Amino acid sequence: MTPLPALPDFFTLRRFAEIDSTNDEARRLAAAGAQSGLVVWADRQTAGHGRQGRAWQSPHGNLYCSILLRPDRAAADAAQLGFAAALAVCEALPPGIEARCKWPNDVLVDGRKIAGILLESEASGARVSWLIVGVGINLASHPEATDTPATSLTALGKYATPDAMLAAFCVRFLHWHETWRAHGFAPLRASWLRRAHALGDEIRVRYGAVETRGRFADLDASGALVLENAEGTRHIAAGTVFPTG
Repeated sequence: MTPLPALPDFFTLRRFAEIDSTNDEARRLAAAGAQSGLVVWADRQTAGHGRQGRAWQSPHGNLYCSILLRPDRAAADAAQLGFAAALAVCEALPPGIEARCKWPNDVLVDGRKIAGILLESEASGARVSWLIVGVGINLASHPEATDTPATSLTALGKYATPDAMLAAFCVRFLHWHETWRAHGFAPLRASWLRRAHALGDEIRVRYGAVETRGRFADLDASGALVLENAEGTRHIAAGTVFPTG
């Protein structure tokens, strides 16, 4: 293994050559009492997963990490840290890459997915007792057969090692995490909207078997997608966005 990267003092790093899932390990460590700022990083996952249980291919050369946080906030508020992670990915990518944020938790380059974010949490009453922010970034390779076309740094003619990307991501994530703690969601929302994919476009939003069409008009103050169509304006808290074509 390469030496561990230097991370800001807020973080404590646990490194694995291979693990089932960094999110699953972070969940186990959270149950055992691990503190906020724990980072689980693996070279390879054998059972990586994304939203709605989708498999996340995890070969060597990409970044797979999960950050454990204890934000002591309501679940809806804590979920806003997914936007912090998306912004951090965009800012950690090498210069010359124009990354866009796809609601709710993907990062695209040229319309292709380069990173995904998975949030998992456990509630204690009305508050979140822990939140896990899982991040996968395609550095050396990307899957071919996916609902959303994918890409990687290598495919874009760029290069970054997983350890360098982890360090860059953690620096930027800490910035947005502390901004959120001090000032709330508003500054994250403003920065995310400047990078928003498909803002103003006609889209489809699918949640389970239900699909809604309309114009992606805005992101509301909570992080919900604001969709406008002939039936009016809807605020959608969860779903997957697709183009209308």
